[in-house]
Amino acid sequence: MSDARPAAAPDSYRWPVRVYWEDTDAGGVVYHASYLRFMERARTEWLRGQGVDQSAVRAATGLAFLVRDLHIEFLKAAVLDDELQVTVEVKERRAASILFGQTISRADGTTLIRAQVRVACVDLERMRPAQIPAGLIPGLPPIK
Repeated sequence: MSDARPAAAPDSYRWPVRVYWEDTDAGGVVYHASYLRFMERARTEWLRGQGVDQSAVRAATGLAFLVRDLHIEFLKAAVLDDELQVTVEVKERRAASILFGQTISRADGTTLIRAQVRVACVDLERMRPAQIPAGLIPGLPPIK
C-alpha cells in the first residue's frame, strides 16, 4: 500500500490505511475506537489537501475544529493487516460547522463502517462556536 496521498477534491476524499496490531484487540479484530482515529486522520488529510494547516489556523485565529456530533454504524469488522479506504464527503456546511459523511471499506469494496460526523469551528479560548472564516477551506459548499 502506498503512502502517497491522493489530491483532495473540495467535497470528497479517499485515504488509505492498513490495520496494525495497535489498532486491534487481543483477537486481532479492530477495536471500535480505532475506527474513530482512522476517520479523524482522513478528515485531517482532507483539510491538508485543501491547503489548511490546522496548527497555523489555531495559532493565527485561536480556532479549531472539534467533533460536535457523531453517528456511526458498525456493519462488519476489520482485522489485522486489512487494507482499508476511509472516505470523507462534505454533506452540509453551516456557518460554524461541517457535516461529513464517512465510510470505511476493505480494499475489496466491502463497507465496514458508515458514519455522519459534524465538526464545529470553536474559539478555543472561550470554548464557544465560531463562524468558519470565509475562504479558509477553498471550494467548501455554500452555507445552509
